[in-house]
Amino acid sequence: MLVPLTRDAFDRLIPSIATYPQYQFYWGRPADFIRRLAISVVGMVVTWLGSLATGDATGPIWFVLGFAAALYWFWAPIYWASLRNGKVRKFGYCGFWEGEILDVYVTEELVGQEETVNRQGELVIVENRERCLNLEVGDETGFETLFQAPLRREHKGIKPGMRAQTLILSDRPDLSRVAQVADFYLPDRRVWISDYPLLQREAFEEVSRELSDPPPNRRSRRPSRPAPSQETGLARRPDPRDRALARYDRRDASEERGRFDDLEDDFENNDFENFEDDRRDRPRRRR
Repeated sequence: MLVPLTRDAFDRLIPSIATYPQYQFYWGRPADFIRRLAISVVGMVVTWLGSLATGDATGPIWFVLGFAAALYWFWAPIYWASLRNGKVRKFGYCGFWEGEILDVYVTEELVGQEETVNRQGELVIVENRERCLNLEVGDETGFETLFQAPLRREHKGIKPGMRAQTLILSDRPDLSRVAQVADFYLPDRRVWISDYPLLQREAFEEVSRELSDPPPNRRSRRPSRPAPSQETGLARRPDPRDRALARYDRRDASEERGRFDDLEDDFENNDFENFEDDRRDRPRRRR
């Protein structure tokens, strides 16, 4: 199932400014923070030396540059995440796509290499590998795609046959050519599969509910009218005798409830003799 979405929905699902999950993604590990902090220190030193070399005339310019360099460790994740969002937003068109998981398997992928020296003084290359989840998703039209993301604990229990939903990006209004596939969402388990949190997940889940679930049957709030009389074709006027009959029915119902309560008490107390006597002493109801 492929449903084209409007530009407003596109802007709501992929904002131009980095979101908090995207900021966390680019914040990285402590080593990444130390690297950004070192860049900030170097930038402050360079701007200070530049201000000394050029004099007071360019002092305000160097002050602004130094202030930006000092906060590089803070605004760098926002910049890189917004830059990545801008590359995706240039496609211009998107559509909601729902398919079925055809196959799922786990692989180990190389994510980096490190060079170290062992005790013998030899250079050793250490490979950093990460376990990744691979999804093969397709629909009834024959379109298939392979998506890979780091393996997480919440991915346990994913199996073929489950529904998988995502956002398809294209540079054509009819979405005839798929340029990129965004994060995958499994509505049956409410699990997200992604490497980089590209989508606004709350907004996408709302779109998923609107397009996947059938709309509820709306009942009319207008009061029901009385049925017309078969003799005259008009609504029958209320008869005063109806109130008397209603009071009589309520009185009979209360008597029935009273007798039922007495019967329950007899069974709880195992007093079957009193139950037989009460049944004989009760007057019979006239019909």
